[in-house]
Formats: sequence, C-alpha cells, structure tokens
Amino acid sequence: MTAGLFAAFAAVLAGAFIQGASGMGFALIVVPVLALVHPQAIPGALLFLMLPLNAYVAWRERSAVDRRGTAWITAGRFVGTFAGLGILLVLSTYWLNQFVGISTLLAVLASVLAPSFTPGRNAFIATGLVTGITETATGIGGPPLALVYQHAPVATLRSTVALCFLVGEVISVVVLGLSGSLAWSHLSYALLCVPALLLGMALSHLVHHRLDQRRLRLGVLLFATVSGIAVMAAG
Repeated sequence: MTAGLFAAFAAVLAGAFIQGASGMGFALIVVPVLALVHPQAIPGALLFLMLPLNAYVAWRERSAVDRRGTAWITAGRFVGTFAGLGILLVLSTYWLNQFVGISTLLAVLASVLAPSFTPGRNAFIATGLVTGITETATGIGGPPLALVYQHAPVATLRSTVALCFLVGEVISVVVLGLSGSLAWSHLSYALLCVPALLLGMALSHLVHHRLDQRRLRLGVLLFATVSGIAVMAAG
C-alpha cells in the first residue's frame, strides 16, 4: 500500500467514524487529505463513499428526521448543484485546491461564530443553495447543514443532515455524470477505500450514543483548520 493510499484509508476511517457518531466531519476530514495525496479523486470518489455512509446514518435514526427542513434544503441544493458544477469545470487543480482550502476555513469560522437561532424556510433554502455549490465542487457540504441544525437534538442533526446529504449526493452524481465530470477511476478509488469506510461506520455504531458531542465537534474543527491551511500551502 502506498503512503498516499494509506493516508486516504486513515482519513476515510476517521471521517466515517466521526460523521457516524456526530453527524458531520467526513468531508472536512477526507477532502483535504485527498486534495494532498490524490486530488483527481475529488469530488467523484468522495461522493461515491458518502452515499452508503449517509444512507446508513439516516436509516439508523430515521424516526428523528426533520422532513420539512429536508424538503426545503433539497430545493435549494438542486439549484446550487449547477453553480458548483460550473466552478468544477472552470477551475484548474491548483485553484480548486485553493477553493477547497478557503471553503474549509470559512466553514470552520462560520461554525465557531454562528449565533443561536431557530431556522425557518429561508434559512433552509439558503443552506441547501450553499451546500449544493460547495459539495458539488469540492465534496464539502456538511458545515452549512450542521450550522442550521446545531441547536436541534443530536439525533435530529445526525439523521436529517445524513438524509439531506444522501438526496443531494444523488443529485450531484447524476449532474456530474451527465456533464462528463465523473470517471471509472473515481469509482475504483472509492471501492479501494470501502473497507475503511465500513470499519468507521461499525465503530460509530458502538459509540454514537455515548460520545461528548461538544468535544468531538471541536476536534473536527481543529483538524479541518489545519488541513485547510495545508491544502492551500501545497497548492
């Protein structure tokens, strides 16, 4: 196993564990690592890996899903997907790395500074729009969703964010596929990482109801900050 593939394995395992336990973190952890070791895998391989992960989390806590919020977020996400596709087609690998790094750091900053609020329709639509842009272009879409549900019960955050991801990722895969931006190499790279994904999912099942969510969230944000800076520096 090459050093790059080992790093991808470790990131996928950690990301699946943390997202399965807390409801966020997979893309924030995996995207910066892939951008360093195998940037060609973004966003296709990441999207393929997130489909089973989010299907599992959404099903595990399906009784806590906020269906109304999911519907409005999906509407915004559909529109944002096309803007994200435009960014992906226009930017070179260098500038895509810069976009990944800046998006990651801005997401961390927003997560830290966001005040307490009760989301409504407009907030859900705006969240879907931003998520569609960033996830289609870079694979990172979790921070806006986590922000809009940050004050909801933990089970609602986890399950609703997972369902929004799942629906949005299907949209992104279809749009990217029709545009010719997906390749068999994306799927094959994702398949190589499936064992790490499954192990992370299994570990999250053991601890998701016992973890200290506040500390886990801080850990994700710290890792994302360091990774985002590293991606921008590597270029």
